[in-house]
Amino acid sequence: MRILRALVAPLRLLSRGTDGPAPQRLLARLTHQTLAAVGGCFIAVAAHAATCPPSAIASLEKPGIGLRNGVDRGLLWRLERDGRTSWLYGTMHLGRGEWVRPGPTVQKALAQSDTLALELDSRDEATVRALSQPADPAAVARVLNGERARRLERQNAEACVPPGSNARLPPILQVTALAALVARADGLYAEFGVDETLAVSARNSKKPIVALENAADQLRWLTNGSEAEEAEQIDAMLDELESGRLRGQLKTLADIWARSDAARLARYPEWCECLNTPAEQRLMKRLLDDRNPGLADGIERLHASGRSAFAAVGALHMVGAQGLPTLMAARGFTVTPVLTEAKAQMALPMPPLAAPEPPARKAVRGGKNVKGQKAAKGQKATAKGGAKPASKAAATSKGKAANSKVRR
Repeated sequence: MRILRALVAPLRLLSRGTDGPAPQRLLARLTHQTLAAVGGCFIAVAAHAATCPPSAIASLEKPGIGLRNGVDRGLLWRLERDGRTSWLYGTMHLGRGEWVRPGPTVQKALAQSDTLALELDSRDEATVRALSQPADPAAVARVLNGERARRLERQNAEACVPPGSNARLPPILQVTALAALVARADGLYAEFGVDETLAVSARNSKKPIVALENAADQLRWLTNGSEAEEAEQIDAMLDELESGRLRGQLKTLADIWARSDAARLARYPEWCECLNTPAEQRLMKRLLDDRNPGLADGIERLHASGRSAFAAVGALHMVGAQGLPTLMAARGFTVTPVLTEAKAQMALPMPPLAAPEPPARKAVRGGKNVKGQKAAKGQKATAKGGAKPASKAAATSKGKAANSKVRR
């Protein structure tokens, strides 16, 4: 069931840094991203350096990987009411390097919106504090004891997490971090999470970002304040990590999301293995049905305030009778599917930029421009057979410049 957190709950934080305005700096900033529940565990210990998956940025150096022309992925609906348009976009909180650039439809919708609305604003100081707050050591000891603690230690070692780097975090976050790290072997990284790349784009264009929830509530939804339920979830997640099922499930999820396959995503109870026990059923109700009305309220408030919102939240919040499209329709919005049909996705590499035109050079003598130089050239041309008329010479010059650009 842990796979669904990649579509339901944010898995990472951006460390605070300085935003540059140029979109070309996106990947440079992504080097500063970390998992909220990892606290730097992407730094591999030397003993595992040969077997550890590459970091997010290093993964872009693989052949065929890198920035590409964006193609439309994910699930998108248009929301219309009161003469204004807002948008509802289902995201995945893990991503691939080639997903960094949104597709044209998503880019256009984001550009037409006044505000980007996310589940959490990962650069908000209150969010950072809530997700990095040390857990009660006694509570950690009660939940992570005996064989459970040894299993977690083995999985941390396999994921190249330095010993003790996560020990102060709540147990559920320690294990949730591993659920994200296992996907690195297949090119899926929390650093490339779709909602965060949208946030980078919004910051570059000075677009406001609004959080629809807060981190403290998200942490409560994970365990419902019950150590027994937290322990049960941890055991189930360790089972999935040890068996290898989790990695395959994450690849399946990524494919469904990337192809905008809303129909198959809506059938998740058939294939997710996430509703097998009463604890799993309670968790899914808390993560979806119990949260969706609050998310819908937040989107409606933004729209009613006169702002056109681009609301980007986990894709599973879009599913079913309690999904956000249905809830927004019940609030009087006209809800129109835009990206919901399964399709093949191909992203072409970005073409190289044309070389800049060389600046015009001026002849100088003794550090000063030579006056009358044009006249001298003109006289020389006349001596060789007559200068071209001014208009014809200009046209010829423009034609040469155009041909030069085409050749480049």
